[in-house]
Amino acid sequence: MSDDSRENNGSGSVPSRQRRRFPGISSRAYEHPADRSALVALRKLSGFDTAFKALSGLLPERSLRLLFLSDSVRVSDRQFAHLNDMLRDACHILDLEKVPPMYVNQDPQPNAMCIGLDEPIIVVTTGLVELLDEEEMRAVVGHEVGHALSGHAVYRTILLFLTNLAVRVAWIPLGTIAIMAIVTALREWFRKSELSADRAGLLVGQDPRASMRGLMKIAGGNHLHEMNVDAFLEQADEYEAGGDLRDSVLKILNVLPRTHPFTTVRAAELRKWAQSRDYQRIMDGHYPRRSEDKDASVSDSFRESAAHYTSSVKNSKDPLMKLVTDIAGGAGDLGGRVRRGFGGFTGATSTDDRPRNGSGGSDGDDSPSDTEAPGKS
Repeated sequence: MSDDSRENNGSGSVPSRQRRRFPGISSRAYEHPADRSALVALRKLSGFDTAFKALSGLLPERSLRLLFLSDSVRVSDRQFAHLNDMLRDACHILDLEKVPPMYVNQDPQPNAMCIGLDEPIIVVTTGLVELLDEEEMRAVVGHEVGHALSGHAVYRTILLFLTNLAVRVAWIPLGTIAIMAIVTALREWFRKSELSADRAGLLVGQDPRASMRGLMKIAGGNHLHEMNVDAFLEQADEYEAGGDLRDSVLKILNVLPRTHPFTTVRAAELRKWAQSRDYQRIMDGHYPRRSEDKDASVSDSFRESAAHYTSSVKNSKDPLMKLVTDIAGGAGDLGGRVRRGFGGFTGATSTDDRPRNGSGGSDGDDSPSDTEAPGKS
């Protein structure tokens, strides 16, 4: 068990309750299947290996470490001692032998990251520290330790560097195409890796409501008395199921430039995992060990990822995913479904667009539930 009975450390007492510890736990225990499959796809991207090897030697990691050492506050038993306790405790729970250095950076934007090539560094902003309570912050620290245990810091650092590089060479004709291809792939992977790290944060905090509150505060600020976790999760359900095919496309376009999934989506994914048998098995002490990683089957990981995507598409309430399921299942009248889904893009449909085969069903017989409400755009 993790000893959480440490008393006051200058910033209020850390809640004294024991948490389960996971000796030798492998990151495979909490990794989201989409995280693994996205990383495999990333590594198969043309030119990625070459770019990765080149960048590993060029990235100014020492400069990065000196920057935080010189312009941030390093967490220790003398500075931000309550964060230091959380960090050490998170490493103890996930059995991360070497505690990574952690810094608090002056920035009103709530944020945290784990970066570094040789050794990970954890950075949290003052905006985040001031926003979250002890239990919520504990989940965030566990989230970042999960990144460190999974080896995500390397790819996060490269993403950070390439994003900045793309801005600098944007004036060169075609100069950003190759870079942005890798950046886009890295972002896709990193969004999935956040889901894995959220799970690690839950394993450390072992308080699902605190994890949900933290995500809700990141979305809506420090007005907890004005917010409700259950209502926040209902937003996630509405986001997934709402709208038509146009909204499905817009969701994709909205998320492409982001490094993180939307907070409601993260909360919903974490809730689903917290209620799953997989989570309960880990809490009961049944999980893969790091000592077994070398024997882990790559094909099993592929199958698990494929099964996850198949299940996600099949069970999704998103209109686009439903259409994909219909196509895979050979459903009839797909043309009509697509026209109805995108009807708002073209406005009023001319009579010339109606089917002329006399089939009787078609668009004219749509029930109100299958058509878009007038005036929506």
